[in-house]
Amino acid sequence: MNNVTTTMSSDEGVVGNFVSRRLFFLQYLHVLEFVVAVLVFVVINSLRQRRRYGLPVWPFLGMVPSLVSGLRSDLYEWISDILCEQNGTFRFKGPWFSSLNCVVTADPRNLEHLLKSKFSVFPKGPYFRDTVRDLLGDGIFNADDEMWQRQRKTASIEFHSAKFRQLTTESLLELVHARLLPVLENAVNQSISIDLQDVLLRLTFDNVCMIAFGVDPGCLRLGLPEIPFAKAFEDATEATLLRFVTPTCVWKTMRCLDLGTEKKLKKSIKGVDEFAEEVIRTRKKELSLQTEDKKQRSDLLTVFMRLKDEQGKPFSDKFLRDICVNFILAGRDTSSVALSWFFWLLEKNPVVEQKILAEICTIVNERDDMKNGADLKSPLIFRPEEIKKMDYLQASLSEALRLYPSVPVDHKEVVEDDTFPDGTLLKKGTKVIYAIYAMGRMEAIWGKDCREYKPERWLRDGRYMSESAYKFTAFNGGPRLCLGKDFAYYQMKFVAASILYWYRVEVVKGHVVVPKLALTMYMKHGLKVNLIKRHESELQVYLKNNV
Repeated sequence: MNNVTTTMSSDEGVVGNFVSRRLFFLQYLHVLEFVVAVLVFVVINSLRQRRRYGLPVWPFLGMVPSLVSGLRSDLYEWISDILCEQNGTFRFKGPWFSSLNCVVTADPRNLEHLLKSKFSVFPKGPYFRDTVRDLLGDGIFNADDEMWQRQRKTASIEFHSAKFRQLTTESLLELVHARLLPVLENAVNQSISIDLQDVLLRLTFDNVCMIAFGVDPGCLRLGLPEIPFAKAFEDATEATLLRFVTPTCVWKTMRCLDLGTEKKLKKSIKGVDEFAEEVIRTRKKELSLQTEDKKQRSDLLTVFMRLKDEQGKPFSDKFLRDICVNFILAGRDTSSVALSWFFWLLEKNPVVEQKILAEICTIVNERDDMKNGADLKSPLIFRPEEIKKMDYLQASLSEALRLYPSVPVDHKEVVEDDTFPDGTLLKKGTKVIYAIYAMGRMEAIWGKDCREYKPERWLRDGRYMSESAYKFTAFNGGPRLCLGKDFAYYQMKFVAASILYWYRVEVVKGHVVVPKLALTMYMKHGLKVNLIKRHESELQVYLKNNV
């Protein structure tokens, strides 16, 4: 009897456990169904918002998942695609606690509005200044208001002086013929490939250091030695850019803890500062010993050293350092990066290269010594007046800058409530990104052939014609229009003509060319090329026919 009772109790226990487990499972299933339903609703709702905002907007995360996807591929093309879909302007929404919320635009009307019409309402702003201050300090590219105006005025006077123009042209001629061409010839003689982007960066770095600091770092020499200052400068610009795609609280915490990219930035800025401090120290000593009858220097550092601040005191070493570092950033990258993309585009468009060579040879053929049968193998140095005549070459360089601007995006901040011409509302404190790279890929601006490389779009009756600075913003616009624009074109034309006259540039087969995420549009893997010396007969065709 007891066995029967025990068995019945056992069976009831089993049944009870089964029922309770089933009830638990049903409750769990209901919870799971609810969670799945909520997730499906969130996903559908986020994806629906893509039609309105251009990207899915996720709870808490905003558009950050899409940004991460863009960073893994090609960020600039990603931005371009969104802007094309959104008629030129969209509002990026980051997490509520982040500093990533901003308005992104590529509408020429908006650019004219922020760069010119309402210039005072759109300064660089505290967010930008705070982000790049460790590298750029209070230099011209990071300054606003009176500090910017004072630097701009002084630099403008110097840039337009005869002394300064002579310094820039003479130093460029020396670098091209005493260093650049020998380095290229050495590569030809040894039948080796070279990274043309690296060579051009070395050239412009030496050139701008001569102009800004009055010193020659010697980056461009046979053997292409590594220069600590140049390496530190490049690392610093790369690490600084990453701050713009990182929440402010994150990178500031990393800086305090000396971690990751912030540790790298701190180290590289120390290298930049050590170089600058040494140059400033040496120059001060040199100026204290200089007599009046001795030829005076005309580099930017020396010019600012002779000036006084608003209180009548000499500028601090920190201020002098900031001035020079800012001008090096502009002068080093704009021309060299533009030339790298130019030579890459030329290889893809050989007809353009032939037209450039024809123009160069036509101009050279006007020389008296050429008419008298001068030897083509003798060194040929282009004269300033000849460089000025090269309209098709300038059109080709402008077209390269249109498609691959040296500064692909730039930043402003709104200091009072405003409205863009396209109707976008801007609250005080809103960050505005203007996407210069994307502008070159918008049919509304450049037509259906906007992605094609066509120098002819810059020519009217064979003469070069510039475009509006708010349509072609490679050199900025309004009061902040690049002071060195004319010299940059002269530098690029002189270098390009000197290379193309003697060599054909061929990109190494299989070499991958993609943009690098940096303050300027470097090629991520450089530009590996082989150089082929032009045969004399090839030049004779153009010279004899005077094409």
